[in-house]
Amino acid sequence: MFYFSQSPVRAAVLALGALAVLHSPHAHAQTSANEPAPTLKEVTVTGNPLGSSDWVAPTSVLAGTALLLKRESTLGETLTNTPGVSSTYFGPNASRPIIRGQDGDRIRILQNGGASIDASGLSFDHAVPIDPLTIERIEVLRGPGALQYGGSAVGGVVNVIDSRIQREALFDENGGITGKADVGLSSADRGKNAGISLDTGNNRYGLHVDTSSRTNGDTRVPIELNCTRTGAMGLARRICNSAADTHSVSLGGSLFFDRGYVGASVTDYGSIYGTVAEDNVKIDMHSKRYALEGLVRVSNGWIESIKTQLSSSDYQHVERNAGVPQTTFKNKGNELRLEMRHAKFGSLEGMLGLQLENSQFSAVGAEAFAPFTRSTNKALFAYEELGLSWGKLTFGGRLENASVISDGNPTLDRFVVGKRDFNLGSYAVGGLVNLAPAWQLTSNLSYSERAPKDYELYANGPHGATGTYEVGNTQFEKERATSLDAGVQWKSGADLAALTAFNSRFNNYIYLDRRGDTIDDLPVFSYRQVGARFSGLEANSNIRLFDKGRTVDLELRGDLLRADNLTIGQPLPRIAPARVGATLVLAEGPWQGRLGFKTTSRQTRVPDGQQPTNGYTLWNAAVTYRTKTAAPATGQMLWYARLDNAGNQLAYSATSILTQTVPGRSPLPGRSLKVGLQVSF
Repeated sequence: MFYFSQSPVRAAVLALGALAVLHSPHAHAQTSANEPAPTLKEVTVTGNPLGSSDWVAPTSVLAGTALLLKRESTLGETLTNTPGVSSTYFGPNASRPIIRGQDGDRIRILQNGGASIDASGLSFDHAVPIDPLTIERIEVLRGPGALQYGGSAVGGVVNVIDSRIQREALFDENGGITGKADVGLSSADRGKNAGISLDTGNNRYGLHVDTSSRTNGDTRVPIELNCTRTGAMGLARRICNSAADTHSVSLGGSLFFDRGYVGASVTDYGSIYGTVAEDNVKIDMHSKRYALEGLVRVSNGWIESIKTQLSSSDYQHVERNAGVPQTTFKNKGNELRLEMRHAKFGSLEGMLGLQLENSQFSAVGAEAFAPFTRSTNKALFAYEELGLSWGKLTFGGRLENASVISDGNPTLDRFVVGKRDFNLGSYAVGGLVNLAPAWQLTSNLSYSERAPKDYELYANGPHGATGTYEVGNTQFEKERATSLDAGVQWKSGADLAALTAFNSRFNNYIYLDRRGDTIDDLPVFSYRQVGARFSGLEANSNIRLFDKGRTVDLELRGDLLRADNLTIGQPLPRIAPARVGATLVLAEGPWQGRLGFKTTSRQTRVPDGQQPTNGYTLWNAAVTYRTKTAAPATGQMLWYARLDNAGNQLAYSATSILTQTVPGRSPLPGRSLKVGLQVSF
């Protein structure tokens, strides 16, 4: 068992101790003084499964200093400023990404291309068991990724990449060690975080270890809020019950051979955090994930390589009211992915794949609003690219069978027992056109099918996080969506401009809607199927304003989204309003400074009975300083400071259910200064 609760101080001591070891002349990697420290090869599996740098599907990548300066305590808030991406924001500790207005189990969250099984899609207060401290890179596929990952990716894919399984040797036969350590403090929540990641080995094997720890108190906001939590009653300029204590540890190892590699990893994650909707309720979460991965390259025949991924997750969290256990949620699951890349036939290259996935969910206690269920998915898929003189064409398909079984609940008799089977098909075609060296056009047309989730079919019970009584529908049909996007990009040196337009039309779209009656004094919300349409624009650009000794860049970004319930002619709930942002970036030598803002407009397009959300502008600034370490000579230290919401603006998220269910209770964080040091070697 690899679960241990350690303080940020202890994690920092481990990091400093590891750095001290590096002063040994035999400890660091065998590289020359002028070479950078070795890094893992990028693993691009979302935007293009064949590894090409030209992506037909709209994909965003966050890594390096950009990731460091946007990193928050949750995955959703880390990505929320990406064009087309917002977040569910259930306070500072639970936040999933929303892509183009779609959230929950329409957005697939992956770890190194494999399944991440938890309960975060079931409820907004359930956190994703991934600490951004341990992330090397995040890829976001905006739009359907259902061909490779199934119906749960019909809205998009977020792929979190780390170095726990090395896919190529980092060192020669003499061996070495490399890594990264990170420590930081934040003022708004009195937060402390620390993490370290180490990789060692030689040209035949690789070993990895990482650990992280994060603690924070209640988050400061611009207004006084009431708090009835035991021992903290009264008014304060803080979000009541928003403190958290999170920690993780991972071990990994790989063996390299002439034609490939095989590797395995185990990750243990634990977090105790307040749910913010209820002053005395905390969630005690624990997740263990095992991963096995291998690749074999074939030297002849029509098969070029075979890649296998196997993962197993064991997730559990207990919801406690004033320390007393109320409800226990468990989700155990496994996934097998087999991808076979075939040899080129002229200009045609591609892959065939098999995916098998199963999970077992249970909820026991006062708020068990869904029954014990078993879900299985079996799928075959194919993806092909045809290179042409003017660009390329992509096309593919997926055939899938999904089964959802309800076993009821041994202590409650309100749940339906039954089984539903769904046969699903998804297809896509895309194209990329190089008009000139600086111009590129892309377009994608896809048809996707998604099976209803277990809670959408069988839910029947009180849900404290949303303050509702939720009811599913066992007669639901599969969702069907047709999506089209088109983009244009211009790039010349440091200058870049990109614009994407999209439109998605759903039949049998499932969403949660108020029914009008009550059960046990809770308003009843039923899952319904309707026609729906999502359409919008996404844009980003970089303009080099000055480039003589120092550089000055202007980064611009924005998005616009409209989402409608076509059955009743009303807007869909929790849709992000129009957003624009700009950042001025000054860089000279080891220094970089950033000053920018994000303006979010007022959201008035809401369903009948829901409240509009006021617009706001948040200013932010950052400064970084990069220098080399004394030893090893290839090491670097990056000092950074961030000032978020510099104007201490009061703001509420239009995409958070808290804005509707408990108005005024959970605003976005107030002014916060974050300082830290990242050391790489």
